Amino acid sequence: MAELHELPALDLRNLLRAGTVSAAEATTHFLARISRQNPLLGAFITVTADQAMERARAADDLHSRTGTDDLPLLHGMPLGFKDLTDVAGVVTTHGSAAVEHKPAPADAPLVALLTEAGAVSLGKTQVPEFGLTAYSENRIAPPSRNPYAPSRSSGGSSGGSAAAVAAGLLPFAPGTDGGGSVRIPAAACGLVGLKPGRGLVAAGESSGDPARLVVPGPLARTAKDAALMLDAMAPGNEYLAGIGQEPPPLRIGVTLESPWSGTFPFSIEPEALDALRAGERLLEHAGHTLAEAAVRYDNRYPDAFTTAWTAGVGSARISPSREALLAPLTRTFRRRAQQRSPAKLAEALAFLRQFQQDTVAQYGQWDLIMMPALAQTPRPVGWFTGTGHGGGRWPAVQWPGDADGDYRKQCEYAPWSSMVNVCGLPAITLPVHWTGGSAGSGLPMGVQLVGPMGSEALLLQVAHQLGF
Repeated sequence: MAELHELPALDLRNLLRAGTVSAAEATTHFLARISRQNPLLGAFITVTADQAMERARAADDLHSRTGTDDLPLLHGMPLGFKDLTDVAGVVTTHGSAAVEHKPAPADAPLVALLTEAGAVSLGKTQVPEFGLTAYSENRIAPPSRNPYAPSRSSGGSSGGSAAAVAAGLLPFAPGTDGGGSVRIPAAACGLVGLKPGRGLVAAGESSGDPARLVVPGPLARTAKDAALMLDAMAPGNEYLAGIGQEPPPLRIGVTLESPWSGTFPFSIEPEALDALRAGERLLEHAGHTLAEAAVRYDNRYPDAFTTAWTAGVGSARISPSREALLAPLTRTFRRRAQQRSPAKLAEALAFLRQFQQDTVAQYGQWDLIMMPALAQTPRPVGWFTGTGHGGGRWPAVQWPGDADGDYRKQCEYAPWSSMVNVCGLPAITLPVHWTGGSAGSGLPMGVQLVGPMGSEALLLQVAHQLGF
């Protein structure tokens, strides 16, 4: 019989609902996995074992008092939340040494939603400072590492959550995605990562997100598991119930164009092209029609996106005496955001609204758009910042101050992510290729499928159809 961490999340959920496995048993099992493996992986910043066991026992008490049909959707399921997201009574670090680390007074909307659905939080997962980067490294805790190659990054900003799911420290996990923060780590860690369309899932406060870029979404090992979590995130849509429905033959446009290429010309590694070809073969075998999509992007995009993306860190409440504790990239973008006029931000937001209209119109010629998930294989830990501590012990040497070089590397690594957030469209990443030749060997590489508004069910159906 498979161990609990080897089971799909859906199977574990069914065992918990049936009472075959108790919530306390599942929680104990996953806490033990975290205790053994987290020192290497750095997936969790904070583990809340006592709080988790108390909630698990409450779930078991509920099971003994009610029928299976009356249990919440995620009864007893272990989860972890990014350490950007408030969990009542638990410190939220935001991945930063510059903010006061104090317990959150209340649950964030996403936490409240999943707690009401019956989930048991085991702790807070590793994130980059304020969620700004495509890697999950900061100055307060060990970097999050890729379970398939610990010298490599697990991506960001949901990198700790992705590492935890890929390593079997959690059955699945919620992430948040403002510029690729679910899809990038999912691709780096060989997972299914779904970014829902804007407005489907409650994102919470938006004062630090003026372009409404951020949306919560699931990180999972299968499309069914992702559908289960999305059912909890967006109640009433029944994604899991419809996932087995065969999608109609689709016209899929394939593109390598990126809105970043004019500002940051990038090279696509052979492994990324191998993944794209693997995705094409799977889709064609499933009966879909693929052709090149002639997509063109406005070259003013990078400046406008960066202006909107960094507006929140400019307004973050940080004591002047603690600003020196910020990482170089955060400090640089905070200073620039504070120096911009409100008119400059308004101009950027207006441009992004026009960019959305233009891009959605181009994508609308196809049922789905496909591109590689990442342009490069998962990067070594320390590669973006120049610390080179991939094989060494944390803490690393002092980070260099090349914020612009760091940002450029990120945009070259993940050039097809952020524009999907600007457009507000649903997108899914699928681990279609492994550099070692078979699933679980070498490094994972994926493709991204982008659909029109409201196509979350279709994206999950296609993923399931392709065997994910």
